[in-house]
Amino acid sequence: MKILVINCGSSSLKYQLIDMDGEKVLCKGLCERIGIEGSNITHKANGGEWKVEVPFPTHTEAFMKVVEMMTTGEGAVVKDKSEIGAIGHRVVQGAEFFTKSEIVTDAIIDKIEEIAPLAPVHNMAHVQGLRSAKKVFGAEVPNVVVFDTTFHQTMPPKAYMYGVPYEMYEKYAIRRYGAHGTSHRFVSMAAAKYLGRDDLKMVTCHLGNGSSITAVENGKCVDTSMGLTPLAGVLMGTRCGDIDPSVVTYMEQKLGIHGQEMADYLNKKSGLLGISGVSSDKRDVEKAAAEGNKRAKLASDMLNYQIKKYVGAYSAAMGGLDCVVFTGGIGENDKMVRSEVCKNMEYLGLKIDEEKNNQRGADIIDISADDSRVKVLVVCTNEELMIARDTLALVSAQ
Repeated sequence: MKILVINCGSSSLKYQLIDMDGEKVLCKGLCERIGIEGSNITHKANGGEWKVEVPFPTHTEAFMKVVEMMTTGEGAVVKDKSEIGAIGHRVVQGAEFFTKSEIVTDAIIDKIEEIAPLAPVHNMAHVQGLRSAKKVFGAEVPNVVVFDTTFHQTMPPKAYMYGVPYEMYEKYAIRRYGAHGTSHRFVSMAAAKYLGRDDLKMVTCHLGNGSSITAVENGKCVDTSMGLTPLAGVLMGTRCGDIDPSVVTYMEQKLGIHGQEMADYLNKKSGLLGISGVSSDKRDVEKAAAEGNKRAKLASDMLNYQIKKYVGAYSAAMGGLDCVVFTGGIGENDKMVRSEVCKNMEYLGLKIDEEKNNQRGADIIDISADDSRVKVLVVCTNEELMIARDTLALVSAQ
């Protein structure tokens, strides 16, 4: 069966068409800078690569372009859309309504839309993708949703509860849910297989336009940095990360904005963009910092510092540390971030080899120094394959 996997991020849309007979990727690509000037699509298939600048105001336009690239022109890999047997979608937030992957129904789409306030940047993009897929491929092609929150369901109450009145949890299910669970699940499994151990105390760092850090003990999530929504945790592209809640009410008074307008301010105008004043893209921020922009340097330093704090905190929570994994667009490609995060961590038994840190190209790279007790790995995440596997299992069981 050929499965099309759609993976919508806050400003990106990754896709792969996978032939599950051998798990062979027929084509893949990336729509970047959605909602940002300079948006484009890169499509790879048949040994070639095509990059086209296309305006993507929303994820809907990006999704339609993906279908076009797969079925027409030199990058076509299927003659007709009917060759695609199922579509798997990544969904960030399933709250407590979804504890496993599901075959899509209209009711499920409505529920994903209903809980969109818990992931305001993402869930509506997922809804757009789901509705576009149903319209393009028809009701006869099954769609499956794979939730990022599922992997984090193993957290104990002491990790997922907030210090607000308990009735807020009972009435409104206010708690920590986390995100990027599909990526954390994939890279933690890949790292355990690579190291030949299941009994690992591991911190996985998924770093991109949205970033989250997860504590994984013996293959199960025990804590994670994102919270009720993906706004919590470390500084991100346009998201503020952890802040004193009183900062919000104080800014509301000063700015005269409330509700969704304030949510947009924290989700879309903060983070690297808000601090640097340059861009939400880490590459742009680092370039500006190298050119002497002090605010860009500050933004970069803040992100590195916050990641380092989470690694130390989760080591304490688990009572030790065996492995740190870097993944995601920043985690896999930004050697400076990895170097800064791991600097002066010898007290934890963690030390990297800077020459190894410069390597690229392999699915897994061990950048640990020879005398490092803690393994430090760069693992290329493959959320798409995890989604495809879940999709195949559900569709085959029908």
